[in-house]
Amino acid sequence: MNKQDISQADTGLAISAPPAFEPRTLHAPAEAVKLLKQLYEISTTFLREKFEETLKTGKASARYRAYYPAIRLTTRSYTQVDSRLAFGYVTGPGDYDTTITQPELFSAYLEDQISLLIENHGVPVSIGFSDTPIPLHFAFLEGTQMAGSVEERLDRPLRDVFDVPDLTSTDDKIVSGRFESGQDDHIPLAPFTAQRIDYSLHRLAHYTATSPDHFQNFVLFTNYQFYVDEFIAFAHKALADPDSGYIAFVEPGNRISRADGEASSAPLVRLPQMPAYHLVREDRSGITMVNIGVGPSNAKTITDHIAVLRPHTWLMLGHCAGLRSSQRLGDYVLAHAYVREDHVLDDDLPAWVPVPALAEVQIAVEKAVADVTGYTGYELKRVMRTGTVATIDNRNWELRDQRGPVQRLSQSRAIGLDMESATIAANGFRFRVPYGTLLCVSDKPLHGELKLPGMATEFYNRQVRQHLDIGIQAMESLREMPSERLHSRKLRSFFETAFQ
Repeated sequence: MNKQDISQADTGLAISAPPAFEPRTLHAPAEAVKLLKQLYEISTTFLREKFEETLKTGKASARYRAYYPAIRLTTRSYTQVDSRLAFGYVTGPGDYDTTITQPELFSAYLEDQISLLIENHGVPVSIGFSDTPIPLHFAFLEGTQMAGSVEERLDRPLRDVFDVPDLTSTDDKIVSGRFESGQDDHIPLAPFTAQRIDYSLHRLAHYTATSPDHFQNFVLFTNYQFYVDEFIAFAHKALADPDSGYIAFVEPGNRISRADGEASSAPLVRLPQMPAYHLVREDRSGITMVNIGVGPSNAKTITDHIAVLRPHTWLMLGHCAGLRSSQRLGDYVLAHAYVREDHVLDDDLPAWVPVPALAEVQIAVEKAVADVTGYTGYELKRVMRTGTVATIDNRNWELRDQRGPVQRLSQSRAIGLDMESATIAANGFRFRVPYGTLLCVSDKPLHGELKLPGMATEFYNRQVRQHLDIGIQAMESLREMPSERLHSRKLRSFFETAFQ
């Protein structure tokens, strides 16, 4: 008996659940996804209806439970696959499975992953219910609001009647490489469980004030509102261009603008902690920009949650301190290595783990810099330097004894210093999300070049638009690349899930 069943037994209530469903074996990915949607709808509708009934009477006649749907695959043989692939296959014989949530949101992703499995192994998948209960909180439709305290309207604690989020089992052990399978355990097919995904989807809506439905597969992060202002201007120009391929622009509060009409609502009066903006294409191949603010904690928080959406690339665009005398304000820094003194990922990805540069992203960014600035070849060195970026967690590091930090920065060959880039890259590495960093030198504290009054505004007006243009062009270039190539084998460990 698991922990949740023990908790249920103590309540004295019999379990009420949707009718049992015999798992179905399917060879067609589209049919598998369609069935996942049906099972998910059965479970979540059941929980919502029973919750409404319980609220009306204030009493519960049963403990209500419904389960996440699951995908299962069994193979009894090894298989030879294209060695260039980074995902889409299991490593050996065994029973594999994963729980699924929000199959409508993940429809295209699920169909792609299931298709690769069936193609590479020549066996069908099985679709049915898992034995993992759906917490009531994750069954509500997006935007549902509760008036007053629910506990005051029930004759017993809510957790006696419905399953609630279980944080003891909502973790990153699979994706962080800490999963240990027992002899009878099924092996995970995907890097995240359904409950872990649900947790992040709810956090995303909270932090960004936009629905997860609007997030695109190419994500830009910034730490300055100036970049967001330019992104908004670019988005409206793109919508006005019928050949751009962009069909909508979504701002915080799910305010939607389309080329053929006005915005769906007024702008939010108060922005959320990390507002997100989405320039949308039909196939989610558009661009999302998130203003993460300052610091590695924010950088980790937002990437922890966006990772469950399995984006194709995320790229940091921001400002940094230039560490070399030869650099000028406005020069670009393309990171090819990182010094991680941010410390927020020390327990998840030790600092001794190298975070490599990804060739596909590096080439796309460098080409974009050349195209936008007009410099090519050796001349490109006039405005851009490739090297190590150091990320720290102390914004005022200059006020301490500088001998230690400066020596470490020199030994590491660092050329730029900021508070977010290494965190974003390291979490990309941990979550198998292709990543990159292009920063702009805004000051040189080691060389006495600080921004004077008025310089900041002039600098931003001149440089931000060009910097953003480079980031957008790099993302649009990466969009043309097949996902099998973009999701590099560099990001895969000894044991990997079949799903990307």
